[in-house]
Amino acid sequence: MKKCYYPLLLFVMLCLSSCVDIEEKYDFKPDGSCNVIYAFDMSRAVSVLMNLMTDSVKSTPQFAIVKDTTLNFYSALPDSTQQKMTVEEADMAKGSNLSVKMNLPKNLMKVSIDHHAKNPADLQYYLQHLSKISMSSQLNGVTKTDKNPKGFDAQQLLAGEDYYLYEITPHKFYRVIDKVKFNAFLKKTASTFAMAKAMLIDMPYKVVLNFAKPIKKVNNPKAIISADRKRVTLITNMDDVIKNPSVMNLKIDY
Repeated sequence: MKKCYYPLLLFVMLCLSSCVDIEEKYDFKPDGSCNVIYAFDMSRAVSVLMNLMTDSVKSTPQFAIVKDTTLNFYSALPDSTQQKMTVEEADMAKGSNLSVKMNLPKNLMKVSIDHHAKNPADLQYYLQHLSKISMSSQLNGVTKTDKNPKGFDAQQLLAGEDYYLYEITPHKFYRVIDKVKFNAFLKKTASTFAMAKAMLIDMPYKVVLNFAKPIKKVNNPKAIISADRKRVTLITNMDDVIKNPSVMNLKIDY
């Protein structure tokens, strides 16, 4: 059963860092728990990326697959990856769901990963370790295929998303970019971003945080605070982030 999802994971990993409409959403509950969703809508970019595929590749069965499904993130991982995970990593993966809506002939590709964190410590662990599971060498084998568009390296894209430093407590949400790690990520993905820019693929990035009580302060001047001070929204794009990584920094006290 897992094999049928490998083409999905391949395409997702290929597009995560270079496509359209990325949104992170956090819903903090009064009991300290938090629902977090990473949503990726790559529909507009799919039409561009498909032009890089040969007719023979587009005629293969995996590119004709239509999916609208939700599965446990842990169950989507190869057995070899599961066996090498720590207990904490396995619990985190089991508490996460992967949702996929895909119809490549109709240029539809939407993917989301959601997780329910029981408390601030659980949330911090999740944010710091999700990319490490995705970066597992066992998944690298999935990305090595002659169906990759020329110029794209899925393995390089897996190096991202680990450049944030987090500090999360019952009264604060701090996220700061580690510029050394971010610059290393940019070097590895330079060709991918250059290709995305050449194809006029824009890369907006939206972060939404909903709190159970009014926030006291936010350090980012670009952050938008709702009238009731319970929502913080940050809208930017990867071009701006590349020019000034600190635009993604968020220090919220509530």
